[in-house]
Amino acid sequence: MMNEPLPILYSFRRCPYAMRARLALCVSETRCELREIVLRDKAPAFLEASPKGTVPVVVTPDGRVIEESFDIMLWALERHDPERWLTPEHGTLDDMLALITQSDNGFKTNLDCYKYPNRHDGGSALAAREAGGVFLCELDKRLATTSHLFGDRVSLADMAIAPFVRQFAHVDRAWFDDQNWPQLRDWLDRFLSSDRFLSIMNKYTKWQSGDGVTLFPGKS
Repeated sequence: MMNEPLPILYSFRRCPYAMRARLALCVSETRCELREIVLRDKAPAFLEASPKGTVPVVVTPDGRVIEESFDIMLWALERHDPERWLTPEHGTLDDMLALITQSDNGFKTNLDCYKYPNRHDGGSALAAREAGGVFLCELDKRLATTSHLFGDRVSLADMAIAPFVRQFAHVDRAWFDDQNWPQLRDWLDRFLSSDRFLSIMNKYTKWQSGDGVTLFPGKS
């Protein structure tokens, strides 16, 4: 139908939460109106839609506001999942959810303390790096027999976790590369060089009210 309203996606290119939402929207072929947010100067329309002021946020055509990145992933994939991210080769959706929860909670806490030690009173960056490394060792072991976390094809777990491993690695890439995580490094490098990841990392100018519509995913 012509002029059918699109979901609105408020995003920020470098945010790992926004990255994983864009990955799911892209693979599910969920066309959105993209509004790129500058976090230090948030658009009033964005704050009106989601007063908590964090990205990503999707506003559906019927007015529903989805404010959590993982909820956006599930919303998009439950509508269309052509690469079967929700049905891994090995294990179940619940198994993936358990691993993603580990990443989103303990690992993300250590990542934040490692990357931003001044924001965490009394926190040691080196201790946080070591603690985060325990989770990364677990991922490396999982990848010893398969190319992805739940088999030999991409699943929800890979795409939900990889943006945060990327962020951890980039704090000190030389140190990261020196660790005994060969499978993990290969998995991350394949993710970073993949067409899927590169396609969601295009640069966009800050959105403000009155701007023309920018479509995401863009036309291939």
